[in-house]
Amino acid sequence: MSNELVNLSALGALATAGGLDEDTLAVSGGAGQGSKRISIKGGVFRKYSGGKEIGAIEDRHMNVIFVKMAHKASRMFYDRGYKEGEKVSPACWSSNSEFPDEGVKSPVAESCASCPNSVRGSGENGMGSKCKLSWRTAVVLPNDPAGDVMQLVLPATSSFGKEDGGRWPFRPYIQHLASHNVSAGRVVTKMAFDTKSPTPKVLFQPVGAVPEADLEVIARQAKSPAAEAAIKLNVFQMDNSEPAVKEEEVEETAEPVKRPSKAAGEKASDVSDVVKKWSKK
Repeated sequence: MSNELVNLSALGALATAGGLDEDTLAVSGGAGQGSKRISIKGGVFRKYSGGKEIGAIEDRHMNVIFVKMAHKASRMFYDRGYKEGEKVSPACWSSNSEFPDEGVKSPVAESCASCPNSVRGSGENGMGSKCKLSWRTAVVLPNDPAGDVMQLVLPATSSFGKEDGGRWPFRPYIQHLASHNVSAGRVVTKMAFDTKSPTPKVLFQPVGAVPEADLEVIARQAKSPAAEAAIKLNVFQMDNSEPAVKEEEVEETAEPVKRPSKAAGEKASDVSDVVKKWSKK
C-alpha cells in the first residue's frame, strides 16, 4: 500500500455539490461551507471563511436570496466584556429567545422574559440589553444561487422595527412578504445600511423575482447541511482551562420595542406592483 499523501486540491470531482454531509460537518466542527458568513461589522459587508475575513465590498447595499432562516431569534449573554480577538465563553444563551438552552450550566433566570439581563436599558451605558438578541439566516448570492451558502446573523436593530421608506427590518420584511403570499426564497432581496443609524443596521426590500429556473436550486440549498448549520445556535463549551470561542460578533445597541398591533379592519399600506407580481398563485 502506498504511503503517499493525497493532494485533495486535485480531487475536485470528490467535492459535494450540495455541501458536506451531516456527519462530516458535525465532526469537523462546522468547517468548510458551513463556516462561510457575511458580517455587517463596521458598517461594511464582509465575507468570512473559517473565521477569517476574505473580502469586503464598499457598496452600501448588496442583493441576496434567503434560503433558510431560524424560526425565532436567539439570545446570548456574556458576563464579562469582550475584546476583539479574545476567546470568551457565553454565560447563558437561548436558541428561541424564550428559555435558556439545556446546555447552560447556570441559567440566570428560568425564562428570558424574567431575566434582568434581557431588560431594555440593562446594556452598556443604559443602551439595549446585556443579553443580545440576534436572528440567524442562510443566504446565497443571486448571481450564483448554486454557490456558497453563507450565514447572515442579524442584530436586533436589523431584525425588529418599523418600515422606513419602503424598507423593513428583517422580521417585518418577512411578514410583509407573507402577507402577500410570497415566500422569501422566491425573492431577490436588497439589504442596505441605514445611514441614519449610529451603529451598523441593515434594512431590506424586494427588488426582483428569483428566476423559475433557479427555484429548484434554492430549494436544494435550503436543505443543505450548510444552510442547517447557518441557522443553528452552536455554543462550544470547553473545560475551565480553555474557554469556548466566541461564535460571532453581534453589533447591537437597542432592543426592539413592542408596538400595539393595527386595529381590526385598518387598511394595510400599499404594496409595490413587483411584490404583487411575485405573489404565488
